[in-house]
Amino acid sequence: MRGGASPAADLARLRDIVELFPQQTILVLGDFVADQFVFGEISRVSREAPVLILRHRETQCLPGGGANAANNLADLGAHVYPVGAIGDDESGGKLHEYFRGKGMDVAGLIRVRGWTTPTKTRYLAGWTHTARQQVLRMDREPEAELPPQAVRALVRAARGRLAEASAMVISDYGYGSATPEIAAKIRGRGRWAAPVALDSRFRLHEYAGLELVAATPNEAELEAAHHARIGDAEQLERLAQRTMARLGVAALVVTRGRDGMIVFERGRAACSLSVFGSDQAVDVTGAGDTVIAAFTLALGAGATVLEAAQIANYAGGIVVMKRGTATVTHAELSGAINAEATGGAGAVAGSMDAGRDSGKEPKQRRARGN
Repeated sequence: MRGGASPAADLARLRDIVELFPQQTILVLGDFVADQFVFGEISRVSREAPVLILRHRETQCLPGGGANAANNLADLGAHVYPVGAIGDDESGGKLHEYFRGKGMDVAGLIRVRGWTTPTKTRYLAGWTHTARQQVLRMDREPEAELPPQAVRALVRAARGRLAEASAMVISDYGYGSATPEIAAKIRGRGRWAAPVALDSRFRLHEYAGLELVAATPNEAELEAAHHARIGDAEQLERLAQRTMARLGVAALVVTRGRDGMIVFERGRAACSLSVFGSDQAVDVTGAGDTVIAAFTLALGAGATVLEAAQIANYAGGIVVMKRGTATVTHAELSGAINAEATGGAGAVAGSMDAGRDSGKEPKQRRARGN
């Protein structure tokens, strides 16, 4: 791999960018998923079958998928406009209620009669005073495509607020709200007025020709897109460069779990970013949503691609130390960068535990609406 050295971050510059987060408005076109957690205490083993019997303690429903990206953006301080389909079922109602409670404009959440809100239910079991472990996951998914009228409503909702956005996230989990076709209709015949970044689980290359700025696949998604295994750094760069050429994007940020991330930019040597904090993650659920949220928000605030990736690397390192579908707050992110700037390793750990070539000036943009 050419280059590959991890560049020293201009921490003062990163702090300035993060301080501009509350002034940004981010549009999220995404597949909104309900992440349901059912917590139970082990009471005994069943006589009927070799399975645990759990005494129900509580059930939590949190935003997942594209909804988790939107939730992270809100907790990072941005004004968020979510656009996506939800069913007229209990899970859809809970997501709608959750975002209203956060003060978001939920006009872009399109309720579709008879459609199933994608829901991932995780059952977690444990003894009293012990950590609860996941023992079962059950998914409910829509069995039909979104009806044409719902697609038209999504496009109208996004186009109606696109001019106000500092940047846009496309969070495609394969459920029909975020597709290359919908993105193309939102853009129309013109050009994007703000940076658009992509996180697509199953069809990365199908967004070719949409003039996106960047995409943030993980290694497994890059492998799937090329039907190949990544054996070494050189092969990783080859596949990344092919994806950049095929998509026509200026940059690709490939996340690599405990190995951090690698930033590929057109015409520049690849830059490797070591994972922030511990490489022993507590829970990686939804970490990619945090990365795309922080990365796109930083772009909207005027960051370069590398600066945005550095900020996203901090956010990702913080969120994987939390259990379940989690977010990173503006205070946590600022605290982590400030602590590293002052050389306080203990302060960095403390800020994480509490939540468990530049040249461009940060862009100040008035956020209209919420």
